[in-house]
Amino acid sequence: MADPFTPSSPLGYLKTYGPRADPATALTWGLMEISVAVVVIVTALVVIGVLVRRVRAPASAAPAAEPGASGLAWIYVGLALTLVTLFVSLVWTVEVLAQINSPPGKPALTLEVTGHEWWWEVRYLADRPDQTFITADEIHVPVGQPVLIKLTSADVIHSFWAPALTGKTDTIPGRTNLTWLQADRAGVYRGQCTEYCGQEHAHMALFIVAQTQAAFEAWREGQVAAASTPAAPEAANGAAVFEARCSSCHAVRGTAAGGLVGPDLTHLMSRQTIASGLLPNNTAALSGWISDPQALKPGSKMPATNLSGPQLAAVTAYLQTLK
Repeated sequence: MADPFTPSSPLGYLKTYGPRADPATALTWGLMEISVAVVVIVTALVVIGVLVRRVRAPASAAPAAEPGASGLAWIYVGLALTLVTLFVSLVWTVEVLAQINSPPGKPALTLEVTGHEWWWEVRYLADRPDQTFITADEIHVPVGQPVLIKLTSADVIHSFWAPALTGKTDTIPGRTNLTWLQADRAGVYRGQCTEYCGQEHAHMALFIVAQTQAAFEAWREGQVAAASTPAAPEAANGAAVFEARCSSCHAVRGTAAGGLVGPDLTHLMSRQTIASGLLPNNTAALSGWISDPQALKPGSKMPATNLSGPQLAAVTAYLQTLK
């Protein structure tokens, strides 16, 4: 892909790239082909029946009774074919459900994904507490490795769906649902909340980035590290403004900012989008989002910051150091 953050088939589910989704895709195509075949056969039989009847009797004549004639044979044949087809479809469906129910081997990663109105919190779990970290809206995974995902919600019911890699699973407040995925090809796969969850439901996207093992380990090492202290005066001033005005909602590890309401921003600039996929993560979009989030994503939990021009420039400069 020329642009690594432009999925080649956004939310496409008829072409998949992993063992969690591939069997379901094959089943989808198979059932679709069976359905098309049934429609074609039934249509052909109706057309043949109409044409044969027209040849045998004048259009004005009433159908003549034929002693001993019976259509039961056709009914028996049709019933038998229907039962066989439905039985095969049932067995195939049950086999696919069993096949995709759990990972084929021990998961390489375990993630906790929490749905919020309207963004995704992603916690990477590890045996050592100092290796656990939180990010948002982007899930990085190593290629060819199964990943277990524990799903819950902080507010209302959402639904986690990345069709090229895994099926839909609801996130429900107070409950943990399990799903898993595995990407067998490097690339970026688009996901989306598919349970209507409020005003900005359509703007609750996520991206799954499948990388080589080496690239993933380098990314994870960077995410585990605390934020660096800004050296430039404007960015340092922005850090002070951020802690005074934004730290009650956002966290930046290694600083006094420890808010839990909004996304963790420790490595904000390592993400390719902001506002759950609504905007590209660049200076202009970041500044506009900080200035007036309600103008871009009405109803979002982030209020207008009411920063002055110099304050806005300083905070933007600071956030751009969080790589």
